[in-house]
Order: sequence, then structure tokens, then C-alpha cells
Amino acid sequence: MRLILTVLALMTSLALTPLQAQQAGPDAPGDIVTRQFDAFRTDNLDEAFSYASPMIQFQFQDPQNFGMMVERGYPMVRDPGQVRMLDLREEGGRTVQRVEILDGKGTLYLLDYDMIRTEEGWKINGVRFVESPPLAT
Repeated sequence: MRLILTVLALMTSLALTPLQAQQAGPDAPGDIVTRQFDAFRTDNLDEAFSYASPMIQFQFQDPQNFGMMVERGYPMVRDPGQVRMLDLREEGGRTVQRVEILDGKGTLYLLDYDMIRTEEGWKINGVRFVESPPLAT
């Protein structure tokens, strides 16, 4: 009986372990997002494109098209100021990495990065803006 309770307690604690703790390490979703930001900072579109999922790569076909899309739709990603990884969570069967970006003009953005696991590791499968909560005064 004690063994059963111990096993149940262990299983419960593993199930309740935060997703971030389960996804830590050099190839964690947040690390992949950080690497893509680093690639954009150095204008390495080939490397930035390599972190995109196969679906995104198929959609944009090459690093230059991908870079133009990011520059037009997500200029704060293409040329970020400060970047901070926030929470990593499961949402509707998707793994989502929330990112906070403070651009060079002082504007704060929250973005959710949809992440998928491929044979090559984690890849970015889409990005969407998150409405920022109002600031407390």
C-alpha cells in the first residue's frame, strides 16, 4: 500500500512540474527563440530561417522572403532591443513560449511563439501578438 501511495505521489508531482522545468536545456523552446533573435541581430537570415518550422519554411520558400515578412510584420523581432523569455506553457495541445520585447523606441511588445517538436528539435511554427495588460497606476 505504501508503495502504491509513493508511486502515486511521484506521478502527481511529475504531472504538476511546470512545463518550463520539463523543457529546460540548450535546445528548449526559449533557447531556440533566443537563437533566432541572435541571428536577426547579426543579419543572418539563413540561420534565422533555420529555426522556422517546415510549414513556415514551405510557406516562405527562402530566407529572403522570410526576412521581408518579419521586417514588415514584426519589425521588433527583426531588430529587437531587449528580449526576455517569459512563461512556457501548453495551450490547446500547442507549446507556447511567451516573449517580451522592448524595442529601441521604448515600446513594449508581448508575443506568443508557437513551438513544435520536429526530428531536428524545437522549431518556431508561428508568432502572434498578445494584448498587453493595462499598466497599474
